[in-house]
Amino acid sequence: MVAGVTLAAYAIPVSLAYASLAGLPPQTGLYCFLAGGIGYALFGSSRHLAIGPTSAISLVFGLTLAHLARQDAGRLLELTTLSTLTVALFFALAWLMRLSVVVNFISESILVGFKAGAALSIAITQLPKLFGVKGGGEDFLGRAWTLLGQLGETNLVVLAVGLAAMALLLMGDKWFPGRPIALGVVALALVAVPALGLPAYGVSVVGDLPAGLPSFMGAHLGFTYLDMGTGRQIAQLGFACFLLSYIESVSAGRAFAVKHGYELDARQELLGLGVANLLAGLFQGYPSAGGLSQSAVNEKAGARTPLSLIFTSATLGLVLLFLTGLFGNLPNAVLAAVVLVAVKGLIDFRELRHLFLVSRLDFAAALVALVGVLLLGILDGIIFAGAASLLMLLHRASTPHVAFLGRIPGTDHFSDLARHPDNHAIPGVLIFRVEAPVLYFNVDHILRDVLGRVRGLPPGLRLVVCDLSNSAYVDLAGARMLTRLHTELAAMGAELRLMGAHGAERDILRAEGLEHRVGPIHRDTSLADVLAAFNQNHPAAMTPPTAEPSPTGA
Repeated sequence: MVAGVTLAAYAIPVSLAYASLAGLPPQTGLYCFLAGGIGYALFGSSRHLAIGPTSAISLVFGLTLAHLARQDAGRLLELTTLSTLTVALFFALAWLMRLSVVVNFISESILVGFKAGAALSIAITQLPKLFGVKGGGEDFLGRAWTLLGQLGETNLVVLAVGLAAMALLLMGDKWFPGRPIALGVVALALVAVPALGLPAYGVSVVGDLPAGLPSFMGAHLGFTYLDMGTGRQIAQLGFACFLLSYIESVSAGRAFAVKHGYELDARQELLGLGVANLLAGLFQGYPSAGGLSQSAVNEKAGARTPLSLIFTSATLGLVLLFLTGLFGNLPNAVLAAVVLVAVKGLIDFRELRHLFLVSRLDFAAALVALVGVLLLGILDGIIFAGAASLLMLLHRASTPHVAFLGRIPGTDHFSDLARHPDNHAIPGVLIFRVEAPVLYFNVDHILRDVLGRVRGLPPGLRLVVCDLSNSAYVDLAGARMLTRLHTELAAMGAELRLMGAHGAERDILRAEGLEHRVGPIHRDTSLADVLAAFNQNHPAAMTPPTAEPSPTGA
């Protein structure tokens, strides 16, 4: 109960801010927490995940719906409901088709860049409210350029209110982590605005919120504003919000599951989030997800089961029934400050630095996602980031590492010569290991690597051994590549042998006739067996060079 009430205190200012970011009436954000939380509490699998509006979904939703609604309140309401129900439909289809693995196709490095780009995109939409200017522009660069041109019109009183709110929020987060600091800042602003007469200085406020619980939209849902073009855009928006909601929720849910030692059911999350968005859509909300920041508040406040979300919904219901009049004097600059402070955590400089130091490819992928979001917008940036993630996966799979092996000194074991230059290469023998499945899209790379190594060796090559123990699968194109390698080596006077092939691989290799060309392909054939058989015919070739004994005896 304590966790639920604490989460409600956090949710009130955040949901008001995110709803304004989405271009919707402020109370819409409260409806997301109220209805979505009940749906997830009944069907979700996380004990700590808190369901409500998030910054990235709010911005995607706002930018797209603003264009489709054409400043028509009735059209906006209907399309908001249709979009949210479309998200629920995508979740239902994914649950029925067991597509929970979809989250695995978006790499962590892509998400790091995407979140940073989303944070900057969100920030540029809130800065005009912070400076008290009109703003404008269609994309990140356009908004930034417009804001620069309007800085001379800055309302210093509005800016002072916003900066003061940001300072209090940042200090509160540092000194009182896990506490509903935003609610305290909102309460302070509600007292200060009428006391200081701030509206007379151009400080805009939210205005009165309608009292009462959200009405059921199912009985009033029509298709008055829906046509083919709008329907296609609604489907695209729904799919983008579905991806964002699932990826963000599962990422946050897994973090808390690991911390507290329980399992998160990825498929069950599809059902829980689907019901949450269904109820949000039917009760005047918009697409929702399990945000990391709101879930952290729930967890730190003592949540142990999803029952905390029920208490959050009950608390918000009481606020909507009896306390909405308190929020009429809330400055928009304070809401902008809440959003700006909330999204600062999306830019993970430490992780970006780690990617740069550890893997330049992952760092490049993160930058591609970041730039894609800034230049194309979050909606298209999601698609772009997903495509970049798949391309990165295909690039890695299509260029696997081919390790050329040498004998570890003093042993009968072999390892990568490139990583261990002190290993002994066997004269007249080349041993290679493909450290990936051998498939149609990487066979050219493998063949090119092996033949390039063969042509760089001194004369006298008699045997090439292909170790398939690290290859989980060899398809038909892989078997034919090995046949071609056998032919190329035969023309040079060398033989090809295969070892370490798994059961399904052996079936394909035999069906392609490789056993007749290169010799037996058995499950118990080891590298030592192949080399011993070769040594019987070429004993001198297997004699390793004399090495000085190690001073440590290793």
